[in-house]
Amino acid sequence: MGMFRTKSVEDAIATTDEPGHRLRKSLGAWDLTVFGVGVIIGTGIFVLTGEAAGTRAGPAVALSFVVAGVVCALAALCYAEFASTVPVAGSAYTFSYASLGEVVAWMIGWDLILELALGAATVAVGWSGYAADLLSQTLGLELPAWLYSDEPSPTSPNLIAFTIILLLTAVLCLGTKTSARFNTVVVAIKLTVVGIVIVAGLFFVKLANWSPFVPPNGAPSAGSGEAAPSLWADLGVPLGTFGVGGIFVAAALVFFAFIGFDIVATAAEETKNPQRDLPRGIFGSLAICTLLYVLVSLVITGMVRYDQISIQAPLADAFRQVGAGVVATLISVGSVVGLLTVMMILMLGQNRVLFAMSRDGLIPPWFSRVSERSGVPVRITAVTGVVVAVVAALVPIGDLAHMVNIGTLFAFVLVSIGVIVLRRNRPDLPRAFRMPGVPVLPVLAAVLSIALMGFLPLDSWIRLGIWMAIGMVVYLAYGYRRSRLADPGRARAGAGTDRQGG
Repeated sequence: MGMFRTKSVEDAIATTDEPGHRLRKSLGAWDLTVFGVGVIIGTGIFVLTGEAAGTRAGPAVALSFVVAGVVCALAALCYAEFASTVPVAGSAYTFSYASLGEVVAWMIGWDLILELALGAATVAVGWSGYAADLLSQTLGLELPAWLYSDEPSPTSPNLIAFTIILLLTAVLCLGTKTSARFNTVVVAIKLTVVGIVIVAGLFFVKLANWSPFVPPNGAPSAGSGEAAPSLWADLGVPLGTFGVGGIFVAAALVFFAFIGFDIVATAAEETKNPQRDLPRGIFGSLAICTLLYVLVSLVITGMVRYDQISIQAPLADAFRQVGAGVVATLISVGSVVGLLTVMMILMLGQNRVLFAMSRDGLIPPWFSRVSERSGVPVRITAVTGVVVAVVAALVPIGDLAHMVNIGTLFAFVLVSIGVIVLRRNRPDLPRAFRMPGVPVLPVLAAVLSIALMGFLPLDSWIRLGIWMAIGMVVYLAYGYRRSRLADPGRARAGAGTDRQGG
């Protein structure tokens, strides 16, 4: 069978019922939708709108959000078919194992480990700065700068980021349902703030600020207007600003505000009725967030002319410019509170991917032990929480944050291809949700994802290649010989020993 051996859908589903490795089913469509909204609505809505409108598309940034939403919807169709067909923890990793083979599954799992860990650590570092700024503005409490370094290092650690990651890890260890309740409360606060922004902002909209809605090429911008470093630029593709082309350049930028809907699929195994509720959760969260992004971008570009918009804090600055300082403060509160769920759900997704890899024997089976009390894999949750906390506290992440974006798009490509392969190899499988337009739409989803990867810096591609090379060495040294498919007897024996010792 070799490295491209596949794990049948039947075997994948059967492993979910093994004693000691069984996740508790506690989530419904509402929980999944709120999870998706919780991770998608983050810094993107509070920051990216300014950069995209001010330097790329002007008021037409609303169309850029629509374009990005359509690309995500194509990927979401692929995820929905897989998640309803293979309702097993692990998302893109599990889907690839069933369709493209073990080595591909390992590589996408290895990719997701880095993507989600760096994502959570990056958000934690940003959150520490927002929290300190909010305390200073509202309470006059000045935290010492050494507590929250923007560029963490062993000599200048970010202790606030370290602490918040550990606290959220503790919440995750209490159980998925507890995490869902916490997420629901935080999302309610976050959506309330976004709603206030939209409603209050309407009173300050000036129609003249939307003219021209699509600024012509060469129009003045709020920033330098220069195209960001990207693979396409290195290959000589002209990436101008504004005009119709600017809408698509901005779409590539704001696309990253949507990253996270795919994490809903990692909770497939903990869903009461995955065939029905997973597609609802994926599409529900994506639709809600797309609508909110479009409305917020229209309000902000209507309040402030696009070439005068703040790049760093467009929402808060727009309300300060019109004298609504109270709303600006509420936006700061929404940013600080809202990022809590972004961090938590990124770590939840990482834990479930590692849990699935451990249960398959690709990493030590010890990690896949599920707590009888909480119904979650506490071991892997605690270990990854500590690792992410240390990374957030000590590692200068900087440009590595781009790895989150390229890793997500890489997963999109493989899942899109996997839908076509599984349709061909296993047409007999019951599919509660069937993606329309196969193979055309999955191919389109893959092509568009690759095109968006091209807007990322060349350094991101090189780093991804290095990380994948390291992953291949690890796989050949451990997973290739120890996976359940390589030696089913040893996997069962290891699971039994773990149950007895656990």
